[in-house]
Amino acid sequence: MPDCPARRPLNAALGARPTVACISCPGRAQQILLHVLATATLLVVLWMPVLATAQTSSEPVQTDSAIQLDGKAAPDSQIRRRIVELLGEIDGFDKVGVSVSNGVVTLAGEVLDNARQTQLTTMIERIDGVVAIENQTLVNGRLDERLDSALSRLKERTRNIIANAPIFFVAMLVFVMISAFGWLVTTRLRIWQRLAPNSFIAEVYSAVARIAFIILGLVVALDILNATALLGAVLGAAGVAGLAVGFAVRDTVENFIASILLSLRQPFRPNDFVEIAGDMGTVARLTSRATILISPEGNHIRIPNATVFKGRIVNYTRDANRRFEFELGVDADADLAAALSTAVDALQSLPFVLRDPSVGAWVKEVGDSNVILTFTGWVDQTRSSFLKARGEAIRTAKTALESNGFGLPEPIYRLRVDANAAASLLPVADQPHSAPAADTGPAATETPLPAASDPARVEDANEEAAMRERNAPDGGGDLLSEGQKAE
Repeated sequence: MPDCPARRPLNAALGARPTVACISCPGRAQQILLHVLATATLLVVLWMPVLATAQTSSEPVQTDSAIQLDGKAAPDSQIRRRIVELLGEIDGFDKVGVSVSNGVVTLAGEVLDNARQTQLTTMIERIDGVVAIENQTLVNGRLDERLDSALSRLKERTRNIIANAPIFFVAMLVFVMISAFGWLVTTRLRIWQRLAPNSFIAEVYSAVARIAFIILGLVVALDILNATALLGAVLGAAGVAGLAVGFAVRDTVENFIASILLSLRQPFRPNDFVEIAGDMGTVARLTSRATILISPEGNHIRIPNATVFKGRIVNYTRDANRRFEFELGVDADADLAAALSTAVDALQSLPFVLRDPSVGAWVKEVGDSNVILTFTGWVDQTRSSFLKARGEAIRTAKTALESNGFGLPEPIYRLRVDANAAASLLPVADQPHSAPAADTGPAATETPLPAASDPARVEDANEEAAMRERNAPDGGGDLLSEGQKAE
């Protein structure tokens, strides 16, 4: 038997054997207290329905009928006789006593459940001459009678189920047939592919049609069962559940709807160079959840479709012609018109610069130590690399300006000093003397442009990466269509 820790010293002194654990131990007493509290809580929970059903409805119930004056009111004996006759015809009210005084009906005795109490009050309210009702009946607490009532209801419902089983199976068969027909129409026939602009929209059409066939089958089945009133409750519950799920997966639903709209609008094509939400890259594909770009560095960029649909999209590839722009600074005392003319002639001589639209040039502003000139030109992106064309245009314009004597100074800070006064302060040996002009030698020849910088060499590494992304086995489909009209 278990030993009590509190009595071990005493047992050891007396040489006694360990005894049963006593309740004086703090741990044992705490366990006993917890068990008692748990048992009491369980008993209270189990007895709450019994206590609730044992309450009486002793408060008087006022009826809607007008109170008649003496001579016109129905006799109390007639009202009581009518109530007793009605209770004798209905099962479950044989233990109810009735008394009537001046149109006030008092009910006493026992009924099977709370529903019978409510039924009793509702029935007597409809009797002419009843002014008020005092329902003092008690719910019968005998287990055998309540079980008999429950078994009777169970048997009655079982008989109803058996009697309605054939019509139920007919309704189920009709529902299955309509649903199967909808599945056949939406999966086997290719009508949706002909109606939709792309495969993704075709799947959406197919899913909507499949759901419509299921709802149609449900409506027909409920109509066969004469239970169309249940359809409103079912659709209402489905609407509430759908609303709750929609809030829970709001971002996912938003991305899915944005995918449908982007698939219909087609704001860009595969291999287009775009800027979306600050990210630039070549379009690889458009999935049902995200738009995938290949950055100029070769990185994969996944942008949620909701962000793409709501954000700012800059498509640099939609128009083949693209303008480049750059700035050069010349000396403040230079002939600005001659400088502009020299650079424009050099840009127009480049084979990749388009004649229409023509080259542009203007004086932008006067800086601290130079004058800023702005030059623009257009290139065909399908034939030339935009970045290389811009770089070659800058190199050509700079070389032309320097070859014609125009300086491109860095920021210079000038310190103006009186030369004569400064020279008089120096020793004679240190006086400045005019130096002969330096021999510049023969003009240096221009270095040819390397092949890697040739604007005619278009880099297609990003387009190849985008093609590999579209052809990946786990690509999940592409919602962009070359045959569909772009936005």
